[in-house]
Amino acid sequence: MFQKELREAGLPEDLAYLAMIESGFTQRAYSRASAVGLWQFMKGTGKDYNLKIDRYVDERRHAEKSTKAAVAFLSDLYANFGDWHLAVAGYNAGAGKIRKGLRKYKCNNFWSLAQHRYLRLETKRYVPKLIAAILIAKNPEKYGFTDLKYKSPLDYETLAVGPGLSLDAVALLCKTSSKTIKRLNQELKTGRTPLNRSHYKVQIPRGSKEIAATNLSRLNSFVSTGYKTHIIRKGDSLAKICKRYNINKTTLLKINNLRSRKLVTGTRLRIPYSTVRYRLLDKDSKGQIAANDLILHTIKPGETISKIAASYNVPPGLIVTWNGLKSVHKIRAGQQLALYIEDAEKTVSITAKTSKKSRVTTKELKSNSAMIVLAEQKKFAVSESTPDQTTVSWYHVRPGDSLWTIARKFNLSTKQLKSWNKLKSNRIHPGIKLKINNV
Repeated sequence: MFQKELREAGLPEDLAYLAMIESGFTQRAYSRASAVGLWQFMKGTGKDYNLKIDRYVDERRHAEKSTKAAVAFLSDLYANFGDWHLAVAGYNAGAGKIRKGLRKYKCNNFWSLAQHRYLRLETKRYVPKLIAAILIAKNPEKYGFTDLKYKSPLDYETLAVGPGLSLDAVALLCKTSSKTIKRLNQELKTGRTPLNRSHYKVQIPRGSKEIAATNLSRLNSFVSTGYKTHIIRKGDSLAKICKRYNINKTTLLKINNLRSRKLVTGTRLRIPYSTVRYRLLDKDSKGQIAANDLILHTIKPGETISKIAASYNVPPGLIVTWNGLKSVHKIRAGQQLALYIEDAEKTVSITAKTSKKSRVTTKELKSNSAMIVLAEQKKFAVSESTPDQTTVSWYHVRPGDSLWTIARKFNLSTKQLKSWNKLKSNRIHPGIKLKINNV
């Protein structure tokens, strides 16, 4: 990949070994000066060359994008100095530093400049180090490097997914390991797709795109409760343990069947915590989600995704994914959110923070609603009805949909859809909801 990008830009392919002396070809390399990635970009320089760096993504760790940025940077340095030794020194020390030194000492090449007490020792050694790396890499046996094992070139294809999707879920979609997916997406800082973008192209193993795209509509994520063990030590108190694990005293006492707040050293306590799990719905399930996994929450004025997430003890990104939101900020008062929490019907309260007004359990919903997945990560409540009644459901229009394709999907006519939704023409746009009457 390095040689290909350099060749296409008309640069010497040997510059690929610059990444070797910078990072050892390690995407997650991090220096004491806060340089990051294969090409060890500083934050400012990375942004100058169009690398996105925020709380969710650091494209300095993206192999292909950072390489394109490095090629552009090296091209600019060579255009500035007209000499590759000076350009490489500028990559390490900065173009301004080299330019100033050439003027100050009236030099016209790197070797003359290096004779003066001006450049740092690191920069003086930088160009010779690159030359040595190139010589050794081209003839490793000559320098005592034998039985070398070369890694396979990075090979992948991309899949567009929504915000907040865990890389563990992507692995499930592709039928591969989480380790493989995380290795391909090292630019993702949180292990999830960014919450501030409506779509993100994750990198997946070549040959897995078809099965991943097929599985995408079957993917279901939900919050489950796991348990860890805490062994009571001398000096422990109920308050200290609750503060450490961020749980309330009542919950801790009930889960461990404790009638007294007195703790005995050596006793094992069960500590509950929320964990996100993923599953693929059965192909013949037609997108139906188990009713006892569902909670519906109506957003109140002033509420945010973060506040709602804290109330139910779930990650904010998961709420975004469950409801197909474009970002963590795109909600409004009165909007209904679907939350998938394992055995929600048995749960009276998700956490002590959950208010009675904002909580709706599936026990209350069982008589009049069910969950149907009509599109990728879109979940909607629909009314149940007796066989002789009309069932009404809703469909969220996605990019690429047309009235004709939606009609075919539900075995209807475009005339019926226009009538039910009071449409004057066949024109629709992504994001709107269409009423579907299933007779």
